[in-house]
Amino acid sequence: MEITSAKFVVSNSRADMCPDGNLPEYAFIGRSNVGKSSLINMLTNHSKLAMTSSTPGKTLLINHFLINNSWYLVDLPGYGYAQRGKKVMENIKNLIQHYVLERIQMTCLFVLIDSRLEPQKIDLQFIEWLGENSVPFALVFTKSDKQSAGKTKQNVERFLDTLKEQWEELPPYFITSSEKKTGRQELLDYIESVNRTLQ
Repeated sequence: MEITSAKFVVSNSRADMCPDGNLPEYAFIGRSNVGKSSLINMLTNHSKLAMTSSTPGKTLLINHFLINNSWYLVDLPGYGYAQRGKKVMENIKNLIQHYVLERIQMTCLFVLIDSRLEPQKIDLQFIEWLGENSVPFALVFTKSDKQSAGKTKQNVERFLDTLKEQWEELPPYFITSSEKKTGRQELLDYIESVNRTLQ
């Protein structure tokens, strides 16, 4: 897939206020500071489409970007940023749950995992919740350029091995670097292949 157009459409504080229509939506989510905005900008070839920040936890709304006038890329708030405060955390949790479980246009949820880290409990719990609710998802390991290829491979395998303890079949996964554009084509081709099955 080649991205020929990408434009911001709307931000919403509630899932039931998202755009009408039946275009498929591919949503991106992860812990704060996992590199979500950088990944979205890399995928779309727009350096400022999603706002990046040195302060984690900036995305507090559901952001819709229309891609090639045929599907939406959706930027969801990150989970697990404790400094937001209890009330804000609860609001974000409800926002995420409502979108992920109720939004029928949501075709696949891409869960971003920092490839530099050991398996994090919060990521594993979120993935377990997706499984319990039969949510279609794929994993995106980010920041692969921040360490050696061998270390990235080792960390990814450790994460997948941890999942295998509870999962019979592993979800699709991608290894990416926003700096080097690693994994960009594979991810876009996967979205294109899913879109084809919807036609």
